[in-house]
Amino acid sequence: MVPQASAATFPERHVDSYYAASANPGPERPRLSGEVDADVCVIGGGFTGISSALHLAERGLRVVVLEATRIGFGASGRNGGQIVNSYSRDMDVIEAKYGQSTAQALGSMAFEGNKIIRSRIADYDIRCDLKEGNLFAACSDKQMQGLVEHKALWERYGHRQLELLDARGYRREIGSERYVGALFDHSGGHLHPLNLVLGEAAAFESLGGVIYEHSPVIEIRHGDPVVIRSAQGQVRAERVIVAGNAYLNGLLPELEGKSMPCGTQVLATAPLDADTARELLPNDACVEDCNYLLDYYRLSADNRLIYGGGVTYGGHDPASIEAVIRPNLEKTFPQLKGVKVDYTWSGNFLLTLNRLPQFGRINHNVYYAQGYSGHGVTCTHLAGRLMAEALSGELERFDAFANLPHTPFPGGRLFRVPLTALGAWYYRMRDQLGW
Repeated sequence: MVPQASAATFPERHVDSYYAASANPGPERPRLSGEVDADVCVIGGGFTGISSALHLAERGLRVVVLEATRIGFGASGRNGGQIVNSYSRDMDVIEAKYGQSTAQALGSMAFEGNKIIRSRIADYDIRCDLKEGNLFAACSDKQMQGLVEHKALWERYGHRQLELLDARGYRREIGSERYVGALFDHSGGHLHPLNLVLGEAAAFESLGGVIYEHSPVIEIRHGDPVVIRSAQGQVRAERVIVAGNAYLNGLLPELEGKSMPCGTQVLATAPLDADTARELLPNDACVEDCNYLLDYYRLSADNRLIYGGGVTYGGHDPASIEAVIRPNLEKTFPQLKGVKVDYTWSGNFLLTLNRLPQFGRINHNVYYAQGYSGHGVTCTHLAGRLMAEALSGELERFDAFANLPHTPFPGGRLFRVPLTALGAWYYRMRDQLGW
């Protein structure tokens, strides 16, 4: 039996963000009440949970999703909306730390999440403002050399839709003098993330899947079947997928020491006129820089600049999100000095010490996937496919991740935040000094 999760108050609606304000209309789903039976119960209605549920429903299983608030309430509905390939730790680090066979296994899947997203959008006609192209922008010559190596590395793993841009070339894509060059991933892109997960949830329901919102799980009772309790009901399931990521609130305490919630902040400007929007991002690609504490930005469908960055370790919000983000926005685009900001919001992602996602099993029938460390949009969609494979007895690809060792953060729960923040300060100084 898993102990009851710590008491928490869950909001009734999404946080106030540009995404929530522009979300496609959808149903208000009921709370779980009474007893329900299922082949699989999924805990968490974000990308991991909904992707897993949809893959399983396509295989004919009876699946129930329990969401504590609303579909896409967490990071899945608040992120930068960028389709970025691979993992937060790249293949050279995986090779060095875990060996060639592990690197080959993970490398063969590193560009799959992107393809899954695009197939979902096409197959289920999901309206989520999909746009093409993403750029990695170098702020220094050292970072540019890193992009040269990055391109060679990805090409070694079969990804060849990459283009290096020098100081003149990147200006065709980014109206900023902040960079020395960039790497253009033509297979990348960006989208409205909340509308993507809402569309995937609707696709799941169209196949007979059931979603209960406002139904936080307070207890998991191990056994055959597993019993998953909420305040007003319970699900009896042969297998369970735990997909709460940074919003588990103590439900699986054995995982907490090996991960840490981190907050990231985002703002959306007022809509820009067409000429200004084209000046900033002439071909409407999205951008992230190469700093350790990186900035990322893109244009929305209605020409707002969505600009994010900053990290708060432990997941708390800064006193003013705009005060955190605006200085870097105006450094990148001085022509936007004083631009009106219509929305600010934050959200938590889950960081692991080795920056690789955590997949695994508890007993024989409770599965989990979490800890994408800032690369969740694509990797969550891969996770959903691997979950469906694993629950169907196809374990090889799931176990390539599940066999990765994950060590606790130094200092345990008490000191992991200050020690990690100290490390981040060191890397921030390296960014600023160009080391």
